[in-house]
Order: sequence, then structure tokens, then C-alpha cells
Amino acid sequence: MTKHETYIKRCIQLAKNGLGITRPNPMVGSLIVYKNKIIGEGFTSSYGGNHAEVNAINEVKNKDLLKKSTLYVTLEPCSHFGKTPPCSDLIIKHKISKVVIGCIDNNEKVAGKGIATLKNNGIEVIVGVLEKECQDHHKRFLTFHKEHRPYIILKWAETKDGFIAPLTKQVQKPVWITNEFSRQLVHKWRTEEQAILVGTKTVLEDNPSLTSRDWQGNNPVRFVIDKNDNLDASLNVFDDSSKTIKITSKDIDFSNQIAKQICKQLFKNHINSVIIEGGAKTLQSFIDENLWDEARVFIGNVTFKNGTKAPQLKSKLISEETILDDVLKIYKND
Repeated sequence: MTKHETYIKRCIQLAKNGLGITRPNPMVGSLIVYKNKIIGEGFTSSYGGNHAEVNAINEVKNKDLLKKSTLYVTLEPCSHFGKTPPCSDLIIKHKISKVVIGCIDNNEKVAGKGIATLKNNGIEVIVGVLEKECQDHHKRFLTFHKEHRPYIILKWAETKDGFIAPLTKQVQKPVWITNEFSRQLVHKWRTEEQAILVGTKTVLEDNPSLTSRDWQGNNPVRFVIDKNDNLDASLNVFDDSSKTIKITSKDIDFSNQIAKQICKQLFKNHINSVIIEGGAKTLQSFIDENLWDEARVFIGNVTFKNGTKAPQLKSKLISEETILDDVLKIYKND
């Protein structure tokens, strides 16, 4: 691994501290190096706060050293005014001599303009160090701006004999397939993504809250498919623990390409990542329309013998692990 790669790898580590708190901004990591020594580090603050480059520069006690330093960053520095001033202007102001960038920002407001601004002001710029790793890290942000939809994570739990739910239920609450540790992991995931989406049947049969109550962090925005707009307001998804948005027949045409139309609604609401949690029909619609990026599938240590069949997925298995007596399989849509 080269020197530049080592420092960009550290930037990615720093950036992960912003997971779940920076959206809709990307979670960027940055550091300042002077004579092979890191003198400043930073990651993106909560939305509206400082960007990673600003936090890294602010950490440098002797600002005179910046003129002879190199700034490393996972994503191209911004060149436009938003909630905060352009990071490229701050880099130029401090006369930082070199900037090493992991990957280009594909937001049309930036998209190479930050790099051009730096070069036009005499700063040496190196682009594409650990580019694939940085693109994977920024997958939510980059997918949103490239595909005009959120990064989509499918999630479900199925029994050992391939069912996602029993045929009949005695009470209006979930029938647990996985153990408590797997369920806690799901709540952690909810804090990391901006939104969560379920279909009408899931709401009616399980009356879920769709919050991250078993993990410290933000609750996701809840999207509920309610074609006829007649779900009862007393259901848990409509409590005040998080914002809930309905998708009804006023928003989309339920006769064709439902998943594609849902993606448009999510994009319209500036959602850059979403977990699709069910039910089987909703999940399968995203699979059939090839509108998903990642699938996280639990296989619990139970059998139903009959019930609602789990979604059918044919894709590349990335990883597999056990959580006590559960198996978690992760798939990527390439």
C-alpha cells in the first residue's frame, strides 16, 4: 500500500463516524499531513455543521504549517455554497499545497468543479486514490445523484423451510423468526439509513413501529404503502416517534412498475438510502424490477411448514455469518 493509499484508508475510517448523521450530505473523511505526520483529522458533522475538510483544518494548531501540508479527503471538495461555504475556498485561503482525493463528487453542483477550482489556484491535485473503496463508502450519496433514487437495501427474515410469515396469526404483532441479537442488529441498521419502507399488509398484520428503539441513534423516516389511503391513524407507524409518509394511489399508479414509481417518490422526498422491510410482495416487486443494491437476509432456526413464501433472489452472495442460531446472508446487485 502506498503512502497516499494509507492516508486515504484512514480518511475512510474517519468518515464512518458520520454514518447516519450527515445526510443528505455525504459522510466524508479528511486529514492533513505535514512531513509524514498527521496534524489534523476530521469527518463531516451533522447536517448543517462543518464539512470534513473544515474540521481537519480547524484541528491544526499551527496554521502556518498548512502551506507545506497535504490534505487528504475521500470525496472531491465542494465548490458551491450550501448550508456552509465551499471547502475549496478554505483550502485555497490557507494555501494548502497539495490535495489528494479518493473519488469525484457526481453531484452536478460539484462534478469536477472543485478539482478545477483548486488546480486553477495553483494547488497540486491527485484524484482516484483507493477510488473503488471510496466509491463504495459513498454509495448512498453517489447512487442518489447518479440514479436519481436512494441506495436500496432489501431486508427480510425467513425460516429454514423458506417462509417469511405464517398463513394465519392470532394477534396483530410480528411472529419472530430471528433471535434478539439479530433484531438488535436490524435496529442498528435503521439508525444508519435515512428511511424505511413497508407495504400495507405488513402494517395491518404486524402493527410495527419501525423505529430503532433497541439501538441508540436516529429513527428512520417511515414510508408506508397505503393504496386506498385508509390505514387507521392509531397504528404504531403513525405515532410521533418519527415522521411517516404515505404512498397512495394519488402518488403512484399501482397497475405497473410500482417499485420504479416508489423510487421516484423517495427521490422527491430527498431520501438517499432506504431499507425495504416487507412484506414479500413489496420486496419481490423491487427484485423483479431490478431496483435494489443490497439484500440482507436472515435465516432463523425455526420452521413454519406452510405460510407466505420468502422473496426469490438470484444474485451474488457477498458474505455469510452466524448470529447465535441465525444465519445472515448479504447479497449485492452487480
